[in-house]
Amino acid sequence: MKNLSITIIQSHLYWENIDKNLEMFSQKIAALTEQTDLIVLPEMFNTGFTMNTGSVAEQMNEKTMQWMSQLSKEKKCVLTGSLIIRENGRYYNRLIWMRPNGTFETYDKRHLFRMAKEDNYFTSGNKRIITELNGWRICPLICYDLRFPVWSRNKWEKKIPTTDPKNSSLLADYDVLLYIANWPERRSHPWRSLLIARAIENQAYVTGLNRIGADGNDITHSGDSAIINFKGETLSKTRANEESVETISLNYAELEEFRKTFPVGLDADNYSIQL
Repeated sequence: MKNLSITIIQSHLYWENIDKNLEMFSQKIAALTEQTDLIVLPEMFNTGFTMNTGSVAEQMNEKTMQWMSQLSKEKKCVLTGSLIIRENGRYYNRLIWMRPNGTFETYDKRHLFRMAKEDNYFTSGNKRIITELNGWRICPLICYDLRFPVWSRNKWEKKIPTTDPKNSSLLADYDVLLYIANWPERRSHPWRSLLIARAIENQAYVTGLNRIGADGNDITHSGDSAIINFKGETLSKTRANEESVETISLNYAELEEFRKTFPVGLDADNYSIQL
């Protein structure tokens, strides 16, 4: 399987200003000179993390979705990020997984951040998605989901049942765990630590993309965006508090070999999630 290129765009956001955010990201994406398979934008990338749902929410066929479809087609890659969607009288913090051919998948944030009263304004999702890109399996999640390892956890299927690890092979639910966020600077240590933990415990690459700058509530964000390998080692060079566009290539052969030689999934516990 060929390598997977992921581009993370760490940026400030214009508070509740859809047009300015779309214009800004259009410029950053247009400036990309190398081919990429996936471009990642922050949580609520077109508005910032606002609870003012009535003023800035969009429906699925409106401006931001049309923008995502056009940009994805132009760059010939998947484009992902979340926005506030109004649907059947409810509001969702919805991640869009937009493909170049105009088809898309969605994930509604499961864990709503009650400390910001997100649970008072939004409806929680109840289904995780695993999407495929060039043969890679990717699980996209949103911000506060990072704190809940069961929801993020990889599941393992034994391809060759045996008690001999050297002759065993495991099929994972996903190869890349992806988090998009508006994670405040004052809690940057948990953000950095949990990204590494999720990579190690799930034997998967982890991408964490966070915004920078102050939002409309004067909450500052340091970014600390990173792409981490299955050993918990940081591959990216994006720095805190700096605007950055970085593309990293992930190697599937290295991931597969590590899983084969250190098959912790063979000892994983079975579990179920009660919603």
